Amino acid sequence: MSEPHMPNQEIIQSPRLLLVDDEPGMRNAVQAYLQDEGFDVTTAADGEEGWQKAQQMIPDLVISDVMMPRCDGYELLKRLREDERLGGTPVIFLTAKGMTIDRTQGYQAGVDDYIPKPFDPDELVARVKNVVKRQERLLTEAARFADADVGQMAKQITEIRSMLTKGDDTTSKEISLPSFTPRESSVLQLVAEGLMNKEIARRLETSIRNVEKYVSRLFIKTGTSSRTELVRYALENHLVT
Repeated sequence: MSEPHMPNQEIIQSPRLLLVDDEPGMRNAVQAYLQDEGFDVTTAADGEEGWQKAQQMIPDLVISDVMMPRCDGYELLKRLREDERLGGTPVIFLTAKGMTIDRTQGYQAGVDDYIPKPFDPDELVARVKNVVKRQERLLTEAARFADADVGQMAKQITEIRSMLTKGDDTTSKEISLPSFTPRESSVLQLVAEGLMNKEIARRLETSIRNVEKYVSRLFIKTGTSSRTELVRYALENHLVT
């Protein structure tokens, strides 16, 4: 008698971290701390290697030293922020520098957190968990309507377009519009057409998780918190057709 078929359980993937540091002792110690906490940690010896591995693995979080040969932390951060697939990836800087001006430079460059060396391992783990959870909340918000009724979404879009056609158009106000990458613009157009994340992923030949990241970034850039608000913003400002 064969055993009853058991449904496949969903495998929860550990957050994938990329740790970039040119000091082997520090790199191994931090990797051990984070792996003990259940993170999947890939390491790189400098920013150049970190950039190559980031493109390959698409990490959930990058932890990088600042002062490194070949490609320092600031250059690595710049490359990440300019890349369409990696632009929304959270980055934490580890550095021996502790002066306010250095922290300010990091934040202005787009870093998410900044931990000066030496640091307490428990504090490092706590900060990493905090940044990962914050990113997960953003992705959850972006995916909130992923399984919503397509007909209802299309109805809302039609109503928004109708209101704007009748004169409820706020484009007469001069506002500073955000800039979007080509991929963000493509996702915005498809959201405005009423497509859900699964359909957008299929259309753009990418993963649903990547679409969730793009939608999350669109929420942040436009100051909206739902697809309906995002679509209205895009239509009012003629960002989509």
